[in-house]
Amino acid sequence: MLVFLTAAALLVAFSAPFVTRGQNLFTVLAGFFIIGLLSVIAAVVPMGWAALPALGLREAGWRPIVFGALGTLALSVGVSQLGIEPEGMKQAMEISRGPGLFPISLFIMGLLAPVIEELVFRGLFFGWLAGRWGGGVAAGVSSLVFAAAHLEPTHILLVLPLGLLFGWLRWRTGSLLPSMVAHIVNNSFAVLASLLIAPD
Repeated sequence: MLVFLTAAALLVAFSAPFVTRGQNLFTVLAGFFIIGLLSVIAAVVPMGWAALPALGLREAGWRPIVFGALGTLALSVGVSQLGIEPEGMKQAMEISRGPGLFPISLFIMGLLAPVIEELVFRGLFFGWLAGRWGGGVAAGVSSLVFAAAHLEPTHILLVLPLGLLFGWLRWRTGSLLPSMVAHIVNNSFAVLASLLIAPD
């Protein structure tokens, strides 16, 4: 975990001026998610092929994957009824409706973001916690840190229930795949919904 944090800090410090200089939100997000991926790789490369099961990249069967995807959709619809729309999320969704930007927004927010976040929070961080305090603690703490990483209080409130579901899936199945698929489904659904309900 220390290797990941060190690599992430160095990469952010080196690349931030290039990533943020005159760029739009999607370019910045893509840059930081790529930094996250490179940091995970730097942390697990010394483990060789053992890094894959350590990150939870193992088979899980179709049932928990389907359950996670459907449960996530139900939870997302439920929390959306609170009527809360974080400013950062609102801005991202407005940009995604721009001419020609829907495909790239679907890729960045619907695929890249959830894959990297799962590798970091339910892969690397969960594994580090589980090795010290067990899977239950790892599921709870990684979910809380995942929610806190969204920074905006209203955004934290919205993603915490999802984070708890993702953490539970990771703990109960021993695999990262159910939470990763569920996360992709959630984010992609949000991007698609923003397009469908776009104001005229």
